[in-house]
Amino acid sequence: MSDVVDVMVGQWAEQRPELADGMWPLQLLSRVQRMGQILTKEIKAFAAERGLEQAEVDVLFTLRRSGPPYALTAGAFLKASMVTSGAITNRIDRMEAKGLVERIRDTADRRTVRISLTDRGLQLADDLIADHLVNYARICEALDRDECEQAGATLRKLLEAQGDTSLA
Repeated sequence: MSDVVDVMVGQWAEQRPELADGMWPLQLLSRVQRMGQILTKEIKAFAAERGLEQAEVDVLFTLRRSGPPYALTAGAFLKASMVTSGAITNRIDRMEAKGLVERIRDTADRRTVRISLTDRGLQLADDLIADHLVNYARICEALDRDECEQAGATLRKLLEAQGDTSLA
């Protein structure tokens, strides 16, 4: 079976045969890129079906998995989340208006603000995660668990080699 990446690599090999031996990275990275596009579309749809944006789901999950009291400083939040700093203020404003998060000033240092899940936000995060895992399992159903774990380990190695160690 072949896919669009095989076609693309074949076209390049035909047009630039002298580069054919150097095309091997395209096999993986083009598929990773395409899978990223598919995941973005799936996660946006998952969130939209629940009246949320993709980034709002990430905020909920980041705060929930941080453990009690389900609150992080802005800096810690940015390190732990998949959200960019440029968009965080407006996103938190919207989520605060929905009653999902609140900003809490540190009593010892008023300059420090924690982003915290409200009770409603905590309940929503708990409700969403089970559905999210089912959705991800559906996306991965062409692979068995060992294949998924092996692919994950391989991608972790590649990401670490590129310096993606944001939690370190």
